[in-house]
Amino acid sequence: MKILVTGTAGFIGFHLAKKLLELGHDVVGLDNINDYYDVHLKYARLEELGIMQNAIIENKPIHSNKYPKHTFVKIDLSDASAINNLFDMENFDAVCNLAAQAGVRYSLENPHTYITSNIVGFLNILEACRHHGVTNLCYASSSSVYGLNTSQPFKTTDKTDTPISLYAATKKSNELMAHTYAHLYRLNVTGLRFFTVYGPWGRPDMAPMLFADAILHNKPIKVFNHGDMSRDFTYIDDVINGLIKVIDKPSHGYSIYNIGNNAPVKLLNFIEILENAIGTKAEKIFLPMQDGDVTSTHADVEDLIKDFQYKPDTKLIDGINIFVTWYKRFYS
Repeated sequence: MKILVTGTAGFIGFHLAKKLLELGHDVVGLDNINDYYDVHLKYARLEELGIMQNAIIENKPIHSNKYPKHTFVKIDLSDASAINNLFDMENFDAVCNLAAQAGVRYSLENPHTYITSNIVGFLNILEACRHHGVTNLCYASSSSVYGLNTSQPFKTTDKTDTPISLYAATKKSNELMAHTYAHLYRLNVTGLRFFTVYGPWGRPDMAPMLFADAILHNKPIKVFNHGDMSRDFTYIDDVINGLIKVIDKPSHGYSIYNIGNNAPVKLLNFIEILENAIGTKAEKIFLPMQDGDVTSTHADVEDLIKDFQYKPDTKLIDGINIFVTWYKRFYS
């Protein structure tokens, strides 16, 4: 298949593009390479895909020097003309939209960025798929859409009408937009609500990277809600395997799934596993809950298991050890 993967300079998009290329697919990668976090990490991911920084030119596809079936183009999703031109040039069999402005807390300070990237950008992808006959579309939603829900594990049948961050609100909006386009234009659209993905090449604004950096540099780590939190940490390889199954077997109409580990871990236990992997105890500063955050996440993934034989089987201790090994090597 020829597959468009948006967000290939990002954590999940990079891993998905790499795996699809290893499986023999044609992959067109897209990213705007914004500076929300360290662009050196983003360019390093692209270089792993054979896309060299000095060759990147806005709106111009370039070929990988590592994977013969890979091209990359720097485009902002909010640029409707550039997106349409790309779809005109390529005959995509499938699209996986992982590009978005990420981060819950950043949305409190930069709300307009989220509307431009996550609402306008996603609309441009939907419109391009509609007008170019691409009926196989999957996209990233988020566990943050569950907001103030207290019933756990989170099920996709739960109400998601109480988001507590603009980021979550934009992801909920994506789900509504996707449902509308699937209904009106007979698109096959699958949404995936991600739950705390971690692993090598991860995002530096997420807990594993923040904590690892602090511990390795003898700095204290911030533990919010005084440590009374838990997360459904999901290893990147498990997420990628699930994504590929969804791309290979598109929904009939509209579907939404949780993609997580179905095994929440208390934050203090997570920190202990990370400390053991690094070999150093962390100095902890216990703080109140942050605005826009939630106490716990727990994914019910039974539908994804039933429909796609999804199998998240990476133990946290194993995933963290792999992550720490990569982190020490990359940041050395």
